[in-house]
Amino acid sequence: MDSITQAALGAAVGGAVLGRRLGRKAVLIGAVLGTLPDLDVMIDYGDAVANVTEHRGFSHSLFVLTGLGTLLALLTSRLGAAREIPLGHWWLFYVLCLTTHPLLDALTTYGTQLLWPLDLPPVAYPIVFIIDPLYTLPLLVGIGVALATGNGRRGPAWGLALSTAYLVFAFGAKQLVEHRLEPMLAERGLVDAPRLVQPTPFNTLLWRVTVVDGDDHHELLVGVLDGDTRPLVETYRRGAELEAAALASERGARLDWFAGPFLRYETRELDGQETLVATDLRLGFPGFHPFAFTLATREGDDWRPVAVSEQPAAPSRGNREALARLAGRALAPEPALCTSDFVAAGWVQKAPEDC
Repeated sequence: MDSITQAALGAAVGGAVLGRRLGRKAVLIGAVLGTLPDLDVMIDYGDAVANVTEHRGFSHSLFVLTGLGTLLALLTSRLGAAREIPLGHWWLFYVLCLTTHPLLDALTTYGTQLLWPLDLPPVAYPIVFIIDPLYTLPLLVGIGVALATGNGRRGPAWGLALSTAYLVFAFGAKQLVEHRLEPMLAERGLVDAPRLVQPTPFNTLLWRVTVVDGDDHHELLVGVLDGDTRPLVETYRRGAELEAAALASERGARLDWFAGPFLRYETRELDGQETLVATDLRLGFPGFHPFAFTLATREGDDWRPVAVSEQPAAPSRGNREALARLAGRALAPEPALCTSDFVAAGWVQKAPEDC
């Protein structure tokens, strides 16, 4: 999630745990702890693929953060007036302020290495977009009340309860969407195909579904308020003919570990060289995928892995027309919204007549 949300979550957790004893201090310390795991963005690994795939790594590990929280609790409990607060309370304060950060991140699409250093793919069960005002606002109001009144517990506790209730609603919305998808996927023989169901930007009413079907992938938009309206299915190429060459490189294999099958491959002319580029289809929205990476350059009939991977310029993330149409589509299935309206025609394999 975004930094403001993570700081607000840490502040609310801090207030709920020790606000009665520490007042405003619990909220302020919690805010600092809540942002601490994201300091890993300051580390430059010297390579675009490494920078993206190492983020939410060691600094988001439940093992590391629990150990850090335990150490901070032991140190704090030995300081002057802090001895009046039991060690167990300090432990809950530090560990919860730190670990709720990666646990919330795991509810977004990007993926979080909760069990680092175990060599497991990042955990991602997306039920919220990386920025969701309806989740963040109750937390901000709660900590605002705490800072204004000096009562460090009541406001944060209420804010935390409301934001958690919103996550429960988001989980239910995803289950509803999954249920509506099953008959359509069964008709197409795609029940076991890799699929990703995630909320569209800034809401949990409209969900984007990506289904990988061999050399292609399908995109659907399914709304909680759609009723019996069947979603449109749009089919795109993945550039699968380049997949073997991409995965043969170390960075390509790393991206496959990070994003699974949800990658698109293409060649671009960059700096006068034919370059193999992989794009993460999970992140962003069709036509607005911000994460693409150079993997190899053409040398005769072969591909040579690049010495350092780079991120080519991404499409604009601020298309107001797309956001306005998404907002309208979230509230009603008509008029239909086609993702192919925003995607270059060369990628479109098949689109419904309504598109």
